[in-house]
Amino acid sequence: MTIILKNFMRKYSLKKSWSCQLHHIIRTSGGGRFLTLSLSLSPIHILLISSRNIRISYQLSQMASLISATAQNHTDIAQSNFIQGLFADQVLVSLPEFLANMDFSWMVDFLKGMVKPLAATVVVFLAVALSYVEKLGLGREMIYSICRAFVQLSIIGFVLQFIFTRDNAVWIVLAYLFMVTVAGYTAGQRAKHVPRGKYVAGASILAGTSITMFLLLVMRVFPFTPRYIIPVAGMMVGNSMTVTGVTMKRLRDDIRTQMNLVETALALGATPRQATMQQVKRALVISLSPVLDNAKTVGLISLPGAMTGLIMGGASPLEAIQLQIVVMNFMIGATTVSSISSTYLCWPAFFTKAYQLETKVFTSE
Repeated sequence: MTIILKNFMRKYSLKKSWSCQLHHIIRTSGGGRFLTLSLSLSPIHILLISSRNIRISYQLSQMASLISATAQNHTDIAQSNFIQGLFADQVLVSLPEFLANMDFSWMVDFLKGMVKPLAATVVVFLAVALSYVEKLGLGREMIYSICRAFVQLSIIGFVLQFIFTRDNAVWIVLAYLFMVTVAGYTAGQRAKHVPRGKYVAGASILAGTSITMFLLLVMRVFPFTPRYIIPVAGMMVGNSMTVTGVTMKRLRDDIRTQMNLVETALALGATPRQATMQQVKRALVISLSPVLDNAKTVGLISLPGAMTGLIMGGASPLEAIQLQIVVMNFMIGATTVSSISSTYLCWPAFFTKAYQLETKVFTSE
């Protein structure tokens, strides 16, 4: 259709002020497909619907006459005849009629499905009651957390539904970058005393997850589709976020408590890396230990998320464990690269160009 319009404008030398926009929206409804065309042709705007399932009681000749009468004010009869032939199979509908024919059954199904999640909040109110009895002061935070999780998951459900139906690589990349951005901000909040901590965390998470995701695609473990890439990327980004935040915070705290040892090593000619090697190792061991412990006990204590989802979805347990092993291996790689990258990126903030400790970084509690 775009080629036809371009040829039409070139053939009849239409003015540049005529703004022609063609939008195709293809949906599936009740087993049939319908195509919505929107043509903005200054100074008129016509909404056209062509459908196999929908029949509107407007005569085609009325619409053709309307277009013809308007077109005569701008060009010759040949242009009008061309437009009539171009839209000979179209029908004119109003917006209320278009909305009346839309299928909202998915919304009804969604609302019905939310009954069980709402019923499950009874357990949360039990926890709030216990917090009140024990005077823990966590009741308000519990309610806020569960409400926020409810809203976030509901929104992300619609977003993922939109991305899955588009099946476009651009949306996959945008979703991945959004996850990395949020993860970097969250990890930076944990290490709030590290200068530019949010940027350091974001860059570290991006480095670790992008490398592993690239290898995952090169090895053709998963097809490059939203249904596979986004969930796997989410698991890697989430674990890298936790490990990176702990690494940055622990490294800064250890250097702060052992400033005398670090300054002594620097005075003896050590580089910042050599002077803080012990602190870096300790921070990495502490941050990566939960990931390694989880790998040691996977399947013995609890079933991991990817495996559980596949089994509940009807997949064979043998297929589920194969996928889980792949995800677990890449997850360990992503978290390790992210945590080590964060230590390298933290050093410029911890030391001056003269290889001295940046004391203002370590004075705050």
